Amino acid sequence: MNKVILIGRLTRDPEVRYSVGEGSMAIASYTLAVDRRRRQNAGPDEQTADFIRCTAFGRTAEFAEKYLKKGTKILVQGRIQTGSYTNKDGQTVYTTDVIVDEHEFVESKNASSQGADFGGGNAGFSGQTSQPADVADGFMPIPDGIDEELPFA
Repeated sequence: MNKVILIGRLTRDPEVRYSVGEGSMAIASYTLAVDRRRRQNAGPDEQTADFIRCTAFGRTAEFAEKYLKKGTKILVQGRIQTGSYTNKDGQTVYTTDVIVDEHEFVESKNASSQGADFGGGNAGFSGQTSQPADVADGFMPIPDGIDEELPFA
């Protein structure tokens, strides 16, 4: 099975073009910055994100053209496709792309307008419009003095 699910931010606005011919189809290309978990001994200059090329076709591409922009945090579902071509210097170049079946927003429009950082920040989750400044991981702190047992402990 070839299935990929990614969550990340667009590094730039999608580039959309249309195929020529009788059944013209939209083709959208964009790069998704996907956070990587940092190793404990990672240096300060070590890359903390992977930049993954994504391609969408048809209505999915039209959605990308209309609603997606640089910094938008989205979830992408699709499949990996590999390929190769010979460049102008005669060298074979290998490619890996995600062919997008679906993409959807994973944070509110308000949260995405607060700014995108491609290195591990977390601006919020779908449906949230604001969160306290001291809650960077998206979880609400448990108040002191609760005598009840937590249901998942």
